[in-house]
Amino acid sequence: MLKKIVSSFKMAANTLRSHFFHTFLSILGMVIGVAALVGILCLIDGMEQYAKDQLTQTTSLNAISVTARPTKNVNGINVRKDTFARLDYARFLELKAAIPYRVEAMMVASSSAEATTENDTVATVTLLRGISAMWPDKWEVKAGGLLDEAAISGREAVAVINRAFAKAARPTDSAEVWLGKKIHVSGRTLSVMGVVNQRSPEPEVFLPITLLTPAELKSAPPSVVLEAEHVVEVTPIRDTVRTWLKTEFPGREGDFDVMTNGFRVEQATRGFMLFRVIMGLIVGISVLVGGIGVMNVMLISVTQRTTEIGVRKAMGAKREDIVMQFLAESITISAFGSLAGLVLGILGTLAFVPIIKALTQVPFQASYTGNTLGVVALVAVAVGILFGTYPALRASRLDPVEAIRRE
Repeated sequence: MLKKIVSSFKMAANTLRSHFFHTFLSILGMVIGVAALVGILCLIDGMEQYAKDQLTQTTSLNAISVTARPTKNVNGINVRKDTFARLDYARFLELKAAIPYRVEAMMVASSSAEATTENDTVATVTLLRGISAMWPDKWEVKAGGLLDEAAISGREAVAVINRAFAKAARPTDSAEVWLGKKIHVSGRTLSVMGVVNQRSPEPEVFLPITLLTPAELKSAPPSVVLEAEHVVEVTPIRDTVRTWLKTEFPGREGDFDVMTNGFRVEQATRGFMLFRVIMGLIVGISVLVGGIGVMNVMLISVTQRTTEIGVRKAMGAKREDIVMQFLAESITISAFGSLAGLVLGILGTLAFVPIIKALTQVPFQASYTGNTLGVVALVAVAVGILFGTYPALRASRLDPVEAIRRE
């Protein structure tokens, strides 16, 4: 059987070589269709990789967030609950201790407020952030220092401001001048112990979360961010947090959302898969036209080689031998068209990517993956079999005497 298959493909290669330009022109539609398919898939793969890179650069895949859900959905409208479970600093420490993995944990409660400085009467609107930790590797300190565990657990009346707040309140003062200054915000007087570069354009004041009252925590429910040491620990940590919430807040665990950033990557992957399928189906029309070209080549070949077929059948060739011969030719022709389309598609993306980068100013690159090669191979075989079956069956049904007589 294997010998017959190899022999059929050798004959197919000889036939293709003897009618090269005629065959190429006949399957030009397939070449263009496969080239378009390859180009689309490579560009979409590049877009997906770029999106994943942006997600991983702006968010940590090791992070797990625990946020309070102070609203409920009634008839499609979000309504604030009268009562809901929420975490405070003591519960936050208990949650952190309950996780059997090494994690970095931070609790944040955000609200807006007006802040004034010493001897100033004009208030600066700012984002007030009660915080349980400031990780040194995630902040660029311009002057002073960050809130530490002693200041937070000791409920010290200190604050860290960002450069946006400093410039909004006193544009001419340097970062060092701010150290030790008093600011008044939400009924508190806080001493500035540090100035950091802003991570957002808004003015921000960071203070120990332990200074916030229960009423403030209810008005602005805090969220918790846990960062695992390894990505593989994210799922078990998430499950541990959900179990802890169910135990500590029986019947109220629905007041919390526990999420990971991995779902964003999954959403992006599903979105690009949908886009890939839709574009593939659209471009597949060109491949279909190319397949019709393959069928046309094979039907012409059957007509031109009627005598050859008759002689082979008269010498003992079976119907399956004829079918195999012409299917091998069909697959060889479609494989040639797919290969030519693959090369043309890759060259096309190499030409288009610099244009896309110049127009969008985005560091975008096409991605050439094994999946694309797999799709091209599948197209080659599928088109060869689908559009070569009818000509092969037609050739196998020829009567040898009638076939020889036609000559």
